[in-house]
Amino acid sequence: MSYRYGASYLDPGLNTLVAPTGTTIYPLYVFGANNIGQLGIGNTTNYSSPKQVTSLSAWSKAVVASNSSFGIKSNGTLWAWGNNYLGGLGLGTSSTFYSSPVQVGALTNWLSVTGGYCVTAAIKTDGTLWTWGSNPNGQLGLGNRTYYSSPKQVGSLTNWANVSSADAFMCAVKTNGTLWSWGYNAYGQLGLGNRTNYSSPKQVGALTNWSNVLSSGNMTIAIKTDGTFWSWGRNLEGQLGLNNRTNYSSPKQVGALTNWSKLATNGNGFMSAVIKTDGTLWMWGDSINGALGLGNLTYYSSPKQVGSLTSWLQVSCGAYVTLAIQTNGTLWSWGGSITGSSGLGTITYYSSPKQVGSLTSWSSISTVQHTIGIG
Repeated sequence: MSYRYGASYLDPGLNTLVAPTGTTIYPLYVFGANNIGQLGIGNTTNYSSPKQVTSLSAWSKAVVASNSSFGIKSNGTLWAWGNNYLGGLGLGTSSTFYSSPVQVGALTNWLSVTGGYCVTAAIKTDGTLWTWGSNPNGQLGLGNRTYYSSPKQVGSLTNWANVSSADAFMCAVKTNGTLWSWGYNAYGQLGLGNRTNYSSPKQVGALTNWSNVLSSGNMTIAIKTDGTFWSWGRNLEGQLGLNNRTNYSSPKQVGALTNWSKLATNGNGFMSAVIKTDGTLWMWGDSINGALGLGNLTYYSSPKQVGSLTSWLQVSCGAYVTLAIQTNGTLWSWGGSITGSSGLGTITYYSSPKQVGSLTSWSSISTVQHTIGIG
């Protein structure tokens, strides 16, 4: 059985991966699957340990999607590489791939980027929202089902704060704290109380206290400004964290805690992870290949703490693998796949965290079947 994987994100403010503030911009490192050049190092060879994309140190943000990658440089330019089927890279072409970074247009005001399978969304510094790529379910939010190989603006609003793209639907939060969704909705993943597809943004309820949202597979998770955690959509593996396996078409609160901070889920939406404000890491859902980091291969339908550490800073869930960064700048992984996506130099699976190399300069990480990080 094969699945398509989207991206998972870390920063609750920008919904993308961000290098530390200051004058130093760290280089980009990649590893894992590279069958269509998604690592951006000029070839199609898989790597099971980190490789630097280029000798340049100009990258400030980076993210992976299914078989493709995107980066924003410190000058605000947007770059893409890997799978370009249906124009998912935004380069004005389709049906080919690129094994090295290629600039998307000439603009220098890109703020954040997110992607799924052959579909991409990005926000500019002026608060406008742009999408491109595959569109059979209206997931581009443009009011149609036409695919586009270059960026198209979604409406004319300038108050988009963060956006998350799955393969077939998207969710976004505006600067006024409202939550919006559109695209495929068979499992109620849009949170609109129904299972109807929509080709333009629809508001989820009337609340104005949403902080960050993450769409993945056929499920959605989100955090409010009060620190509460919410989920909805597909739940067959217990990935919603609600202690059951029932699908929901509207947001449901996970427990009663108010200290949830950073969230992640893998592209097929089979597992979820959240870091609390106390630095503890919690995971649930499908533990195939040990990807939950709990020392076993058991499914869990409610949050379980990964070890006892209080030093977790960022986390990203991929295809059967999870990677996370601690406050000391070290990178850790568990789970794994035959593509080497764990970064440990082997295809061995681990059901508890293992350190990746010895670097202490990792600042962000994003993984699916391949991994990209700033370090």
